[in-house]
Amino acid sequence: MDSENQIFQLIKTGDKSAFETLFKAHYSHLCAYAKTFLIDLDAAQDLVQEFLFQLWQKREELPVDVHPAAYLFKSIQNRCLNVLKHRKIQDKHRDFTINSVREHENTELEQETNELHEKIRQTIDKLPPERRKVFVMHRYEEMKYREIAEKLNISIKTVENQIGKALSFLRDELKDYLPLLFLFIFKIFKKIF
Repeated sequence: MDSENQIFQLIKTGDKSAFETLFKAHYSHLCAYAKTFLIDLDAAQDLVQEFLFQLWQKREELPVDVHPAAYLFKSIQNRCLNVLKHRKIQDKHRDFTINSVREHENTELEQETNELHEKIRQTIDKLPPERRKVFVMHRYEEMKYREIAEKLNISIKTVENQIGKALSFLRDELKDYLPLLFLFIFKIFKKIF
């Protein structure tokens, strides 16, 4: 049995100088190897240091029938793969959480939008028939005042008055829904930007 193979036997007995020898001989190579998996040098160094600390803490459990370098590199590889697996799980969890929040926000926004549209529709239905007709032609059919006046055979001034009164009525009737309207507009802008 050569001295390299004996080092675990010495460490098992609590030989600190044997552990220091092992540490000096393999630390930088183990860090470089861990970095090939983890990319981040600091993370690689932390992982190797933690492994070597635990190796010393659990030295009585060290196998003596393996080559130390092979054991060290295989242990580092396994730890790196565990870290990567854990990161993958964290990423999936984060993505799931983000998607769940977005779905909830979208559902909430859709409900609020539907509620607001329904309230606006109900409020428009409360308008006197001629005023409602003028308002709908202007706001929903996107007709100009002049076009509405010609189609209904009324003056442009009458169209302006009807739309002004309709808007005033809508503002009064929907004043309790202003926070919902602002929230709706805010969420739409948040999605756009």
